[in-house]
Amino acid sequence: MAAAASDLLTGWCLFGLALLAILIFCWVYVRKYQSRRESEVISTITAIFALAVALITSALLPVDIFLVSYMKNQNGTFKVWADANVSRQIEDTVLYGYYTLYSIILFCVFLWIPFVYFYYEEKEEDDGNTCSQVKTALRYTLGFITVCAVLLLIGAFVPLDIPNKKNSTEWEKVKLLFEEFGSSHGLTALSFSISSLTVIGMLAAITYTAYGMSALPLNLIKGTTSASYERLENTEDIEEVEQHLLRIKSKCRDGRPLSSRDRRTLQQLEERLRTLRRRERHLESIEKSWWTKACEAIRPLKIVWGVFFIIVALLFTVSLFLSNLDKALHSAGFDSGFIILGTNLTNPLNMLLPVLQRVFPLDYILITTIVMYFIFTSMAGIRNMGIWFFWTRLYKIRRGKTRPQALLFLCMILLLIVLHTSYMIYSLAPQYVMYGSQKYLVQSNKTVDGQPRNVTLVSKDCDADAPEDQCIVTRTYLFLHKFWFFSAAYYFGNWAFIAVFLIGLIVSCCKGKKSVIEGEVDDDDSDMSDELSVYYH
Repeated sequence: MAAAASDLLTGWCLFGLALLAILIFCWVYVRKYQSRRESEVISTITAIFALAVALITSALLPVDIFLVSYMKNQNGTFKVWADANVSRQIEDTVLYGYYTLYSIILFCVFLWIPFVYFYYEEKEEDDGNTCSQVKTALRYTLGFITVCAVLLLIGAFVPLDIPNKKNSTEWEKVKLLFEEFGSSHGLTALSFSISSLTVIGMLAAITYTAYGMSALPLNLIKGTTSASYERLENTEDIEEVEQHLLRIKSKCRDGRPLSSRDRRTLQQLEERLRTLRRRERHLESIEKSWWTKACEAIRPLKIVWGVFFIIVALLFTVSLFLSNLDKALHSAGFDSGFIILGTNLTNPLNMLLPVLQRVFPLDYILITTIVMYFIFTSMAGIRNMGIWFFWTRLYKIRRGKTRPQALLFLCMILLLIVLHTSYMIYSLAPQYVMYGSQKYLVQSNKTVDGQPRNVTLVSKDCDADAPEDQCIVTRTYLFLHKFWFFSAAYYFGNWAFIAVFLIGLIVSCCKGKKSVIEGEVDDDDSDMSDELSVYYH
Protein backbone atom coordinates (compact mmCIF):
# COMPACT_ATOMS: atom_id res chain seq x y z
CA MET A 1 0.00 0.00 0.00
CA ALA A 2 2.86 2.36 0.91
CA ALA A 3 4.66 1.55 -2.33
CA ALA A 4 1.49 2.25 -4.32
CA ALA A 5 1.01 5.59 -2.57
CA SER A 6 4.64 6.45 -3.25
CA ASP A 7 4.31 5.65 -6.95
CA LEU A 8 1.10 7.68 -7.22
CA LEU A 9 2.77 10.59 -5.43
CA THR A 10 5.66 10.38 -7.89
CA GLY A 11 3.21 10.49 -10.77
CA TRP A 12 1.48 13.59 -9.43
CA CYS A 13 4.87 15.24 -8.75
CA LEU A 14 5.83 14.66 -12.38
CA PHE A 15 2.49 16.13 -13.38
CA GLY A 16 3.33 19.21 -11.26
CA LEU A 17 6.69 19.54 -13.00
CA ALA A 18 4.85 19.27 -16.32
CA LEU A 19 2.61 22.17 -15.24
CA LEU A 20 5.66 24.31 -14.46
CA ALA A 21 7.22 23.42 -17.81
CA ILE A 22 3.95 24.32 -19.57
CA LEU A 23 3.81 27.75 -17.93
CA ILE A 24 7.43 28.49 -18.88
CA PHE A 25 6.84 27.32 -22.45
CA CYS A 26 3.70 29.45 -22.83
CA TRP A 27 5.47 32.56 -21.49
CA VAL A 28 8.43 32.13 -23.87
CA TYR A 29 6.14 31.29 -26.79
CA VAL A 30 3.89 34.33 -26.37
CA ARG A 31 6.78 36.70 -25.68
CA LYS A 32 8.53 35.47 -28.81
CA TYR A 33 5.70 36.47 -31.12
CA GLN A 34 4.14 39.53 -29.47
CA SER A 35 4.91 43.00 -30.82
CA ARG A 36 7.59 44.87 -28.91
CA ARG A 37 5.97 48.17 -29.89
CA GLU A 38 2.33 47.29 -29.13
CA SER A 39 2.83 44.96 -26.18
CA GLU A 40 -0.08 44.98 -23.71
CA VAL A 41 0.00 43.38 -20.27
CA ILE A 42 -3.62 42.15 -20.26
CA SER A 43 -3.46 40.56 -23.71
CA THR A 44 -0.13 38.91 -22.86
CA ILE A 45 -1.47 37.42 -19.62
CA THR A 46 -4.68 36.31 -21.36
CA ALA A 47 -2.77 34.59 -24.17
CA ILE A 48 -0.39 32.82 -21.77
CA PHE A 49 -3.22 31.70 -19.48
CA ALA A 50 -5.43 30.39 -22.32
CA LEU A 51 -2.63 28.43 -23.96
CA ALA A 52 -1.48 27.03 -20.59
CA VAL A 53 -4.99 25.80 -19.72
CA ALA A 54 -5.23 24.00 -23.06
CA LEU A 55 -1.85 22.30 -22.60
CA ILE A 56 -2.64 21.34 -18.99
CA THR A 57 -5.88 19.75 -20.18
CA SER A 58 -3.96 17.68 -22.72
CA ALA A 59 -1.48 16.72 -19.95
CA LEU A 60 -4.36 15.05 -18.05
CA LEU A 61 -4.71 12.43 -20.80
CA PRO A 62 -1.62 10.37 -19.87
CA VAL A 63 -2.46 10.82 -16.17
CA ASP A 64 -5.90 9.32 -16.78
CA ILE A 65 -4.41 6.40 -18.70
CA PHE A 66 -1.68 5.84 -16.13
CA LEU A 67 -4.14 5.71 -13.22
CA VAL A 68 -6.47 3.14 -14.78
CA SER A 69 -3.49 1.04 -15.84
CA TYR A 70 -1.78 1.27 -12.46
CA MET A 71 -4.79 -0.26 -10.68
CA LYS A 72 -4.01 -3.66 -12.23
CA ASN A 73 -1.03 -5.99 -12.23
CA GLN A 74 0.53 -7.29 -15.42
CA ASN A 75 -1.06 -10.70 -14.80
CA GLY A 76 -4.54 -9.14 -15.09
CA THR A 77 -5.45 -9.03 -11.37
CA PHE A 78 -6.35 -5.89 -9.45
CA LYS A 79 -3.83 -4.60 -6.95
CA VAL A 80 -4.64 -5.05 -3.28
CA TRP A 81 -5.40 -1.39 -2.65
CA ALA A 82 -7.53 -0.95 -5.81
CA ASP A 83 -10.94 -1.92 -4.48
CA ALA A 84 -14.19 -0.57 -5.93
CA ASN A 85 -14.29 2.53 -3.72
CA VAL A 86 -10.69 3.53 -4.38
CA SER A 87 -11.09 2.99 -8.12
CA ARG A 88 -14.22 5.12 -8.19
CA GLN A 89 -12.51 7.89 -6.19
CA ILE A 90 -9.58 7.97 -8.59
CA GLU A 91 -11.86 8.03 -11.62
CA ASP A 92 -13.96 10.82 -10.10
CA THR A 93 -10.85 12.87 -9.31
CA VAL A 94 -9.76 12.73 -12.95
CA LEU A 95 -13.31 13.45 -14.11
CA TYR A 96 -13.61 16.53 -11.88
CA GLY A 97 -10.23 17.70 -13.07
CA TYR A 98 -11.44 17.53 -16.66
CA TYR A 99 -14.65 19.40 -15.92
CA THR A 100 -12.81 22.10 -13.99
CA LEU A 101 -10.38 22.70 -16.84
CA TYR A 102 -13.14 22.50 -19.47
CA SER A 103 -15.17 25.06 -17.55
CA ILE A 104 -12.17 27.39 -17.55
CA ILE A 105 -11.81 26.84 -21.30
CA LEU A 106 -15.46 27.84 -21.83
CA PHE A 107 -14.81 30.95 -19.74
CA CYS A 108 -11.78 31.85 -21.87
CA VAL A 109 -13.38 31.16 -25.25
CA PHE A 110 -16.78 32.76 -24.67
CA LEU A 111 -16.00 35.56 -22.21
CA TRP A 112 -12.44 36.55 -21.37
CA ILE A 113 -10.68 36.36 -24.77
CA PRO A 114 -13.54 38.06 -26.70
CA PHE A 115 -13.74 40.82 -24.08
CA VAL A 116 -9.99 41.54 -24.19
CA TYR A 117 -10.01 41.43 -28.01
CA PHE A 118 -12.90 43.88 -28.41
CA TYR A 119 -11.45 46.11 -25.67
CA TYR A 120 -8.25 46.62 -27.67
CA GLU A 121 -10.20 47.06 -30.90
CA GLU A 122 -12.12 49.89 -29.25
CA LYS A 123 -8.94 51.27 -27.68
CA GLU A 124 -7.44 51.82 -31.14
CA GLU A 125 -10.50 53.78 -32.24
CA ASP A 126 -11.08 55.72 -29.01
CA ASP A 127 -8.09 56.39 -26.76
CA GLY A 128 -9.93 58.68 -24.41
CA ASN A 129 -12.77 57.05 -22.49
CA THR A 130 -11.85 53.74 -20.82
CA CYS A 131 -15.37 53.27 -19.44
CA SER A 132 -16.84 53.57 -22.92
CA GLN A 133 -14.33 51.02 -24.25
CA VAL A 134 -15.27 48.53 -21.52
CA LYS A 135 -19.01 48.99 -22.19
CA THR A 136 -18.60 48.47 -25.92
CA ALA A 137 -16.42 45.40 -25.39
CA LEU A 138 -19.00 43.93 -23.00
CA ARG A 139 -21.78 44.56 -25.51
CA TYR A 140 -19.93 42.61 -28.21
CA THR A 141 -18.95 39.88 -25.75
CA LEU A 142 -22.61 39.39 -24.86
CA GLY A 143 -23.06 37.69 -28.24
CA PHE A 144 -20.45 35.05 -27.35
CA ILE A 145 -22.08 34.52 -23.95
CA THR A 146 -25.41 33.96 -25.71
CA VAL A 147 -23.83 31.32 -27.96
CA CYS A 148 -22.37 29.58 -24.90
CA ALA A 149 -25.76 29.61 -23.15
CA VAL A 150 -27.45 28.13 -26.23
CA LEU A 151 -24.87 25.32 -26.41
CA LEU A 152 -25.32 24.54 -22.72
CA LEU A 153 -29.11 24.41 -23.10
CA ILE A 154 -28.92 22.19 -26.16
CA GLY A 155 -26.45 19.91 -24.39
CA ALA A 156 -28.68 19.63 -21.34
CA PHE A 157 -31.70 18.39 -23.31
CA VAL A 158 -30.27 16.70 -26.41
CA PRO A 159 -31.27 13.00 -26.47
CA LEU A 160 -28.36 10.59 -26.25
CA ASP A 161 -30.36 7.52 -27.27
CA ILE A 162 -30.72 7.02 -31.01
CA PRO A 163 -32.16 4.24 -33.10
CA ASN A 164 -29.59 1.48 -33.44
CA LYS A 165 -29.23 -1.67 -35.40
CA LYS A 166 -30.89 -4.74 -34.02
CA ASN A 167 -28.70 -7.40 -32.42
CA SER A 168 -25.79 -4.93 -32.32
CA THR A 169 -23.99 -6.08 -29.19
CA GLU A 170 -21.22 -3.54 -29.76
CA TRP A 171 -23.65 -0.62 -29.58
CA GLU A 172 -25.18 -2.09 -26.42
CA LYS A 173 -21.71 -2.06 -24.86
CA VAL A 174 -21.34 1.61 -25.82
CA LYS A 175 -24.66 2.46 -24.17
CA LEU A 176 -23.61 0.68 -21.01
CA LEU A 177 -20.43 2.76 -20.96
CA PHE A 178 -22.48 5.94 -21.29
CA GLU A 179 -24.74 4.87 -18.44
CA GLU A 180 -21.64 4.27 -16.32
CA PHE A 181 -20.43 7.76 -17.17
CA GLY A 182 -23.48 9.31 -15.52
CA SER A 183 -26.71 11.02 -16.54
CA SER A 184 -26.31 14.48 -14.98
CA HIS A 185 -27.73 17.10 -17.32
CA GLY A 186 -25.27 19.72 -16.06
CA LEU A 187 -22.26 17.59 -16.97
CA THR A 188 -23.88 16.62 -20.26
CA ALA A 189 -24.37 20.29 -21.13
CA LEU A 190 -20.69 21.01 -20.46
CA SER A 191 -19.69 17.97 -22.49
CA PHE A 192 -21.80 19.15 -25.44
CA SER A 193 -20.27 22.64 -25.32
CA ILE A 194 -16.71 21.32 -25.19
CA SER A 195 -17.44 18.85 -28.00
CA SER A 196 -18.72 21.77 -30.11
CA LEU A 197 -15.45 23.62 -29.51
CA THR A 198 -13.55 20.43 -30.34
CA VAL A 199 -15.28 20.31 -33.73
CA ILE A 200 -14.12 23.89 -34.37
CA GLY A 201 -10.65 22.80 -33.26
CA MET A 202 -10.88 19.96 -35.76
CA LEU A 203 -11.58 22.46 -38.56
CA ALA A 204 -8.60 24.56 -37.40
CA ALA A 205 -6.41 21.43 -37.32
CA ILE A 206 -7.51 20.50 -40.85
CA THR A 207 -6.72 24.02 -42.05
CA TYR A 208 -3.45 24.76 -40.23
CA THR A 209 -1.99 21.62 -38.65
CA ALA A 210 -2.37 19.37 -41.69
CA TYR A 211 -0.65 21.94 -43.91
CA GLY A 212 1.99 22.72 -41.26
CA MET A 213 2.91 19.03 -40.99
CA SER A 214 4.16 19.20 -44.58
CA ALA A 215 5.36 22.82 -44.70
CA LEU A 216 7.52 22.75 -41.55
CA PRO A 217 9.80 19.80 -42.42
CA LEU A 218 10.18 20.73 -46.09
CA ASN A 219 11.06 24.33 -45.19
CA LEU A 220 13.73 23.00 -42.82
CA ILE A 221 15.12 20.75 -45.54
CA LYS A 222 15.09 23.34 -48.35
CA GLY A 223 16.22 26.27 -46.19
CA THR A 224 16.01 29.93 -47.23
CA THR A 225 17.69 31.99 -49.91
CA SER A 226 20.92 33.81 -49.15
CA ALA A 227 20.52 37.28 -47.56
CA SER A 228 23.40 38.72 -49.65
CA TYR A 229 21.88 37.35 -52.87
CA GLU A 230 18.42 38.74 -52.01
CA ARG A 231 19.97 42.09 -51.12
CA LEU A 232 21.72 42.26 -54.51
CA GLU A 233 18.45 41.50 -56.31
CA ASN A 234 16.62 44.04 -54.15
CA THR A 235 19.19 46.74 -55.03
CA GLU A 236 18.66 46.07 -58.73
CA ASP A 237 14.89 46.34 -58.23
CA ILE A 238 15.31 49.68 -56.43
CA GLU A 239 17.41 51.07 -59.30
CA GLU A 240 14.86 49.90 -61.84
CA VAL A 241 11.93 51.50 -59.97
CA GLU A 242 13.84 54.78 -59.49
CA GLN A 243 14.59 54.97 -63.22
CA HIS A 244 10.94 54.35 -64.01
CA LEU A 245 9.94 57.12 -61.60
CA LEU A 246 12.37 59.55 -63.25
CA ARG A 247 10.91 58.78 -66.68
CA ILE A 248 7.37 59.53 -65.49
CA LYS A 249 8.36 62.69 -63.61
CA SER A 250 10.25 63.97 -66.67
CA LYS A 251 6.92 64.22 -68.48
CA CYS A 252 5.83 67.16 -66.32
CA ARG A 253 9.05 69.19 -66.29
CA ASP A 254 7.67 71.69 -68.78
CA GLY A 255 4.61 72.29 -66.57
CA ARG A 256 2.26 69.85 -68.25
CA PRO A 257 0.07 67.87 -65.80
CA LEU A 258 0.38 64.12 -65.68
CA SER A 259 -2.44 61.98 -67.02
CA SER A 260 -4.57 60.03 -64.56
CA ARG A 261 -2.90 56.82 -65.70
CA ASP A 262 0.57 58.25 -65.06
CA ARG A 263 -0.52 59.52 -61.64
CA ARG A 264 -1.75 56.04 -60.67
CA THR A 265 1.45 54.49 -61.95
CA LEU A 266 3.51 57.07 -60.06
CA GLN A 267 1.66 56.33 -56.82
CA GLN A 268 2.13 52.59 -57.26
CA LEU A 269 5.84 52.98 -58.00
CA GLU A 270 6.39 55.18 -54.94
CA GLU A 271 4.68 52.60 -52.75
CA ARG A 272 6.77 49.89 -54.37
CA LEU A 273 9.94 51.89 -53.71
CA ARG A 274 9.05 52.32 -50.03
CA THR A 275 8.52 48.54 -49.74
CA LEU A 276 11.86 47.80 -51.44
CA ARG A 277 13.68 50.17 -49.11
CA ARG A 278 12.08 48.50 -46.11
CA ARG A 279 13.28 45.18 -47.50
CA GLU A 280 16.74 46.66 -47.89
CA ARG A 281 16.86 47.63 -44.21
CA HIS A 282 15.65 44.19 -43.11
CA LEU A 283 18.10 42.38 -45.38
CA GLU A 284 21.00 44.53 -44.20
CA SER A 285 20.06 43.84 -40.59
CA ILE A 286 19.81 40.09 -41.19
CA GLU A 287 23.06 39.94 -43.17
CA LYS A 288 24.98 41.45 -40.25
CA SER A 289 23.15 39.47 -37.56
CA TRP A 290 24.88 36.84 -35.42
CA TRP A 291 21.66 34.80 -35.59
CA THR A 292 22.02 34.38 -39.35
CA LYS A 293 25.58 33.16 -38.96
CA ALA A 294 24.47 30.70 -36.27
CA CYS A 295 21.68 29.39 -38.53
CA GLU A 296 24.17 28.82 -41.34
CA ALA A 297 26.40 26.87 -38.94
CA ILE A 298 23.58 24.54 -37.86
CA ARG A 299 22.19 24.08 -41.38
CA PRO A 300 23.01 20.31 -41.43
CA LEU A 301 21.14 19.90 -38.14
CA LYS A 302 18.08 21.62 -39.65
CA ILE A 303 18.12 19.14 -42.53
CA VAL A 304 18.25 16.23 -40.07
CA TRP A 305 15.31 17.69 -38.12
CA GLY A 306 13.40 18.22 -41.35
CA VAL A 307 13.87 14.59 -42.38
CA PHE A 308 12.84 13.46 -38.88
CA PHE A 309 9.70 15.62 -38.93
CA ILE A 310 8.60 14.39 -42.35
CA ILE A 311 9.05 10.78 -41.18
CA VAL A 312 6.96 11.54 -38.07
CA ALA A 313 4.29 13.22 -40.24
CA LEU A 314 4.10 10.19 -42.52
CA LEU A 315 3.93 7.89 -39.47
CA PHE A 316 1.02 9.90 -38.05
CA THR A 317 -0.76 9.93 -41.39
CA VAL A 318 -0.38 6.16 -41.89
CA SER A 319 -1.56 5.48 -38.33
CA LEU A 320 -4.54 7.80 -38.78
CA PHE A 321 -5.42 6.15 -42.10
CA LEU A 322 -5.29 2.62 -40.64
CA SER A 323 -7.36 3.67 -37.64
CA ASN A 324 -10.02 5.29 -39.82
CA LEU A 325 -10.01 2.32 -42.17
CA ASP A 326 -10.55 0.04 -39.18
CA LYS A 327 -13.59 2.13 -38.19
CA ALA A 328 -14.93 2.07 -41.75
CA LEU A 329 -14.70 -1.73 -41.90
CA HIS A 330 -15.50 -2.85 -38.35
CA SER A 331 -17.44 -0.13 -36.53
CA ALA A 332 -21.18 -0.19 -35.83
CA GLY A 333 -21.66 2.46 -38.53
CA PHE A 334 -22.82 6.07 -38.76
CA ASP A 335 -25.60 5.62 -36.19
CA SER A 336 -22.99 4.89 -33.49
CA GLY A 337 -20.56 7.62 -34.55
CA PHE A 338 -18.22 4.97 -36.05
CA ILE A 339 -17.25 3.91 -32.52
CA ILE A 340 -15.13 0.78 -32.37
CA LEU A 341 -14.27 -0.86 -29.05
CA GLY A 342 -11.59 -3.20 -30.31
CA THR A 343 -8.66 -2.98 -32.68
CA ASN A 344 -8.73 -5.12 -35.81
CA LEU A 345 -6.20 -3.20 -37.94
CA THR A 346 -3.34 -2.21 -35.70
CA ASN A 347 -1.03 0.72 -36.41
CA PRO A 348 2.52 1.60 -35.26
CA LEU A 349 1.52 4.10 -32.57
CA ASN A 350 -1.21 1.88 -31.16
CA MET A 351 1.41 -0.86 -30.69
CA LEU A 352 4.13 1.45 -29.34
CA LEU A 353 2.22 3.41 -26.69
CA PRO A 354 1.03 0.43 -24.56
CA VAL A 355 4.60 -0.87 -24.51
CA LEU A 356 6.01 2.50 -23.41
CA GLN A 357 3.25 2.88 -20.82
CA ARG A 358 4.71 -0.01 -18.82
CA VAL A 359 7.92 1.97 -18.22
CA PHE A 360 6.80 5.15 -16.48
CA PRO A 361 7.06 7.93 -17.73
CA LEU A 362 7.99 7.02 -21.33
CA ASP A 363 4.40 7.37 -22.52
CA TYR A 364 4.26 10.83 -20.90
CA ILE A 365 7.28 11.80 -22.95
CA LEU A 366 5.79 10.49 -26.19
CA ILE A 367 2.37 12.10 -25.58
CA THR A 368 4.06 15.41 -24.73
CA THR A 369 6.14 15.11 -27.89
CA ILE A 370 3.01 14.49 -29.96
CA VAL A 371 1.23 17.53 -28.45
CA MET A 372 4.29 19.75 -28.95
CA TYR A 373 4.60 18.46 -32.51
CA PHE A 374 0.99 19.45 -33.21
CA ILE A 375 1.64 22.88 -31.65
CA PHE A 376 4.72 23.56 -33.76
CA THR A 377 3.20 22.28 -36.99
CA SER A 378 0.03 24.30 -36.29
CA MET A 379 2.16 27.37 -35.72
CA ALA A 380 4.03 26.72 -38.96
CA GLY A 381 0.72 26.46 -40.81
CA ILE A 382 -0.65 29.65 -39.23
CA ARG A 383 2.54 31.57 -39.94
CA ASN A 384 2.62 30.44 -43.57
CA MET A 385 -1.06 31.13 -44.19
CA GLY A 386 -1.91 33.90 -41.72
CA ILE A 387 -5.26 34.25 -39.94
CA TRP A 388 -8.13 34.44 -42.43
CA PHE A 389 -11.85 35.05 -42.28
CA PHE A 390 -13.06 33.30 -45.44
CA TRP A 391 -11.21 35.14 -48.25
CA THR A 392 -10.04 38.11 -46.14
CA ARG A 393 -6.72 37.95 -44.32
CA LEU A 394 -7.09 39.51 -40.89
CA TYR A 395 -3.60 39.21 -39.41
CA LYS A 396 -0.12 37.92 -40.00
CA ILE A 397 1.81 36.12 -37.28
CA ARG A 398 5.40 37.39 -37.06
CA ARG A 399 8.13 36.89 -34.53
CA GLY A 400 8.36 40.02 -32.41
CA LYS A 401 5.76 41.85 -34.51
CA THR A 402 2.34 40.34 -33.72
CA ARG A 403 -0.33 42.76 -32.55
CA PRO A 404 -2.31 42.05 -29.33
CA GLN A 405 -5.49 41.19 -31.26
CA ALA A 406 -3.61 38.80 -33.55
CA LEU A 407 -1.94 37.22 -30.52
CA LEU A 408 -5.35 36.56 -28.96
CA PHE A 409 -6.58 35.03 -32.23
CA LEU A 410 -3.44 32.88 -32.36
CA CYS A 411 -3.89 31.52 -28.83
CA MET A 412 -7.61 30.97 -29.43
CA ILE A 413 -6.81 28.84 -32.50
CA LEU A 414 -4.06 26.94 -30.69
CA LEU A 415 -6.38 26.37 -27.71
CA LEU A 416 -9.01 24.82 -29.97
CA ILE A 417 -6.41 22.72 -31.80
CA VAL A 418 -4.95 21.40 -28.55
CA LEU A 419 -8.51 20.65 -27.40
CA HIS A 420 -8.89 18.48 -30.48
CA THR A 421 -5.52 16.81 -29.84
CA SER A 422 -7.05 14.36 -27.33
CA TYR A 423 -9.30 12.94 -30.04
CA MET A 424 -6.40 12.91 -32.51
CA ILE A 425 -4.39 10.80 -30.08
CA TYR A 426 -7.38 8.49 -29.67
CA SER A 427 -7.58 8.16 -33.45
CA LEU A 428 -3.86 7.33 -33.60
CA ALA A 429 -3.93 4.88 -30.65
CA PRO A 430 -7.50 3.86 -29.71
CA GLN A 431 -6.51 0.85 -27.60
CA TYR A 432 -4.07 2.95 -25.54
CA VAL A 433 -6.57 5.75 -24.89
CA MET A 434 -9.34 3.31 -23.88
CA TYR A 435 -7.54 0.91 -21.56
CA GLY A 436 -3.84 1.73 -21.37
CA SER A 437 -1.91 -1.47 -20.57
CA GLN A 438 -4.71 -3.20 -18.63
CA LYS A 439 -5.17 -6.95 -18.87
CA TYR A 440 -7.90 -9.28 -17.60
CA LEU A 441 -8.06 -13.00 -16.81
CA VAL A 442 -9.80 -15.56 -19.00
CA GLN A 443 -10.12 -19.31 -18.60
CA SER A 444 -8.10 -21.51 -20.91
CA ASN A 445 -9.45 -25.07 -21.21
CA LYS A 446 -7.25 -27.82 -22.57
CA THR A 447 -9.09 -30.91 -23.83
CA VAL A 448 -7.74 -34.45 -24.03
CA ASP A 449 -9.87 -36.99 -25.90
CA GLY A 450 -12.76 -34.58 -25.79
CA GLN A 451 -12.55 -34.16 -22.00
CA PRO A 452 -11.60 -30.78 -20.38
CA ARG A 453 -8.29 -30.95 -18.54
CA ASN A 454 -6.01 -28.44 -16.76
CA VAL A 455 -8.29 -25.41 -16.57
CA THR A 456 -5.95 -22.39 -16.20
CA LEU A 457 -6.28 -18.60 -16.12
CA VAL A 458 -4.38 -16.58 -18.68
CA SER A 459 -4.10 -12.81 -19.03
CA LYS A 460 -5.38 -11.00 -22.10
CA ASP A 461 -5.30 -7.35 -23.20
CA CYS A 462 -8.50 -5.50 -22.34
CA ASP A 463 -10.90 -5.14 -25.24
CA ALA A 464 -14.64 -5.00 -25.97
CA ASP A 465 -15.09 -8.66 -24.95
CA ALA A 466 -13.79 -8.09 -21.43
CA PRO A 467 -16.27 -8.27 -18.50
CA GLU A 468 -17.36 -4.85 -17.31
CA ASP A 469 -15.88 -5.30 -13.85
CA GLN A 470 -12.49 -6.43 -15.16
CA CYS A 471 -11.43 -3.46 -17.30
CA ILE A 472 -11.76 0.22 -16.45
CA VAL A 473 -12.34 2.59 -19.35
CA THR A 474 -10.62 5.97 -19.13
CA ARG A 475 -12.71 9.06 -18.46
CA THR A 476 -11.16 10.65 -21.56
CA TYR A 477 -12.61 8.02 -23.87
CA LEU A 478 -16.08 8.22 -22.37
CA PHE A 479 -16.06 12.00 -22.56
CA LEU A 480 -14.99 12.02 -26.21
CA HIS A 481 -17.80 9.67 -27.24
CA LYS A 482 -20.74 10.91 -25.21
CA PHE A 483 -22.46 12.25 -28.36
CA TRP A 484 -22.47 9.95 -31.38
CA PHE A 485 -22.86 12.77 -33.94
CA PHE A 486 -19.65 14.45 -32.77
CA SER A 487 -17.84 11.13 -33.12
CA ALA A 488 -19.15 10.87 -36.68
CA ALA A 489 -17.91 14.41 -37.40
CA TYR A 490 -14.46 13.51 -36.04
CA TYR A 491 -14.39 10.43 -38.27
CA PHE A 492 -15.02 12.41 -41.47
CA GLY A 493 -12.70 15.15 -40.21
CA ASN A 494 -9.85 12.63 -40.03
CA TRP A 495 -10.30 11.80 -43.71
CA ALA A 496 -10.26 15.53 -44.52
CA PHE A 497 -7.11 15.93 -42.41
CA ILE A 498 -5.33 13.21 -44.40
CA ALA A 499 -6.43 14.77 -47.72
CA VAL A 500 -5.26 18.28 -46.74
CA PHE A 501 -1.92 16.89 -45.55
CA LEU A 502 -1.31 15.16 -48.89
CA ILE A 503 -2.31 18.29 -50.84
CA GLY A 504 -0.06 20.42 -48.61
CA LEU A 505 2.79 17.98 -49.14
CA ILE A 506 2.49 18.32 -52.91
CA VAL A 507 2.25 22.13 -52.72
CA SER A 508 5.25 22.36 -50.37
CA CYS A 509 7.33 20.12 -52.64
CA CYS A 510 6.54 22.29 -55.67
CA LYS A 511 7.43 25.56 -53.92
CA GLY A 512 10.95 26.95 -54.10
CA LYS A 513 13.07 28.20 -51.23
CA LYS A 514 11.51 30.75 -48.92
CA SER A 515 12.83 34.28 -48.70
CA VAL A 516 15.03 34.93 -45.68
CA ILE A 517 12.54 37.69 -44.72
CA GLU A 518 9.43 35.74 -45.71
CA GLY A 519 6.36 37.58 -44.41
CA GLU A 520 8.39 40.33 -42.74
CA VAL A 521 7.83 42.96 -45.45
CA ASP A 522 4.85 42.85 -47.84
CA ASP A 523 2.97 45.36 -49.94
CA ASP A 524 -0.36 44.43 -48.31
CA ASP A 525 0.54 44.39 -44.62
CA SER A 526 -2.87 43.89 -43.03
CA ASP A 527 -1.75 44.33 -39.43
CA MET A 528 0.19 47.57 -39.99
CA SER A 529 3.12 46.25 -37.96
CA ASP A 530 5.81 47.84 -40.10
CA GLU A 531 8.58 47.98 -37.57
CA LEU A 532 12.16 46.84 -37.87
CA SER A 533 12.36 43.36 -36.40
CA VAL A 534 14.44 43.07 -33.27
CA TYR A 535 14.37 39.31 -33.36
CA TYR A 536 17.59 39.04 -35.34
CA HIS A 537 19.60 41.40 -33.15
